[in-house]
Amino acid sequence: MADVEVYGKMLSTLPDDDDHPYRSGAWRHPLHPAIVRYHPFDGDGMIHKVSFRDGKVSYRNRFVRTDGLLAEQEAGRSLWAGLAENPSAALRQDGWGARGRMKDAASTDVIVHAGVAVASFYQCGDLYRLDPLTLDDLGKCSWGGSFPSDLGVSAHTKVDGRTGELLFFNYSTTAPYLHYGVVDAGNHLVHYVPIDLPGPRLPHDMAFTEHHAILNDMPLFWEPDLIARGLYAARYHPELPARLGVIPRRGGPGDIRWFEFEPTYVLHWVNAFQDGDEVVVDGFFQGCPEPAAAGAGGPEGRMWRFLAQDAMQARLHRWRMNLVTGATSEQDLSEACTEFGTINSGFGGRPYRYTYAATNEPGWFLFNGLVKHDTLTGREESYQFEPGVFCSEVGVAPRVGGAEEDDAYLVTLTVDMNRDLSECVVFRAGDVGRGPIARAQLPERIASGTHSCWAPGDSLRGWA
Repeated sequence: MADVEVYGKMLSTLPDDDDHPYRSGAWRHPLHPAIVRYHPFDGDGMIHKVSFRDGKVSYRNRFVRTDGLLAEQEAGRSLWAGLAENPSAALRQDGWGARGRMKDAASTDVIVHAGVAVASFYQCGDLYRLDPLTLDDLGKCSWGGSFPSDLGVSAHTKVDGRTGELLFFNYSTTAPYLHYGVVDAGNHLVHYVPIDLPGPRLPHDMAFTEHHAILNDMPLFWEPDLIARGLYAARYHPELPARLGVIPRRGGPGDIRWFEFEPTYVLHWVNAFQDGDEVVVDGFFQGCPEPAAAGAGGPEGRMWRFLAQDAMQARLHRWRMNLVTGATSEQDLSEACTEFGTINSGFGGRPYRYTYAATNEPGWFLFNGLVKHDTLTGREESYQFEPGVFCSEVGVAPRVGGAEEDDAYLVTLTVDMNRDLSECVVFRAGDVGRGPIARAQLPERIASGTHSCWAPGDSLRGWA
């Protein structure tokens, strides 16, 4: 662990209650050259942790020691095909992922559940547990021997901070194509049910309310005819609706209700809540789920077209489902092109007002600024980093004792390509446009990353 240099607006601008560890995860760092071609999602997972305590900040990073990483370290080369490679290119016949013959890199997302950090993989795999302070390897989640190791678990598990429950899903290319489950605060699998879909799908995220989980069936998925030939190419089907499935959090397969909406693809949901008879879900609607290219300013190559949120025309959107009448409605909440929204987790699954999302460098999978969306008034407040500086998704750290939803800090890790350095940068959630109130330089420049999470000290094993 390293103490990092604090400069600029000092961290003393944070109050004495800065019991705010922040872990940002999971970054992707490829240790070995790709077999054929590299995709940005292929790198091995690395967790970066920044902790604030008593006016000081400390930093630590560590690779997630997955089974795949250990096997490739021993072999000295890549053994599994990446996302942009044909599975037949893999040197080993086994592997992970809904597609199969991939390496589970645990490189997509990280959350804190039952006192430890948990890293996950977007195409389903094991869940890797890490000590939240040292990042030491704590092994894989077993859930008392009930972990669904045949299918694994997708990234974007959801933790309800009020109940301590973890909600999750997985997906595959064989019927029933989707499963949904619940793990209690004691880390025991207490619910796991199959969910029938019309065919293989590519869900990436889910949402929840106090009483329901929200799953999805989006019309962008692997072509079934190609799957039969061992090929995995995602295609958008605008003739099909986007469907949201609402299921009681402990509901069975027959309890799910499906609601149809305008066709789109949603990579990330923001939040969901109950409003009278309606379930309300917010996420990022894509106006162009299958762009022809990343755009004039982006890199060449077709695989990049699914990485530029401006090319996909992602914008904050709201879907409503009436559980009594079956009526639906939807509307844009913003015209701005944003994605990767985070909220004050104390409002997860409950009515909320603010989300903090990222803008991207045109054509690139790089975040160049932040936007605070007010879902009540439509007001937006933004901050743009200088050219050549890119950030991660923000962690939202509520101020201890704060009464308002945006009485919080936003914490991000940046990559400054101009000065060859990285910083931990802190904003006040109530005044994003003012810019950073504190900066701390990290010991080394890190790679650009995406997802993050924040957890209070008293929720972590060993913090006291």
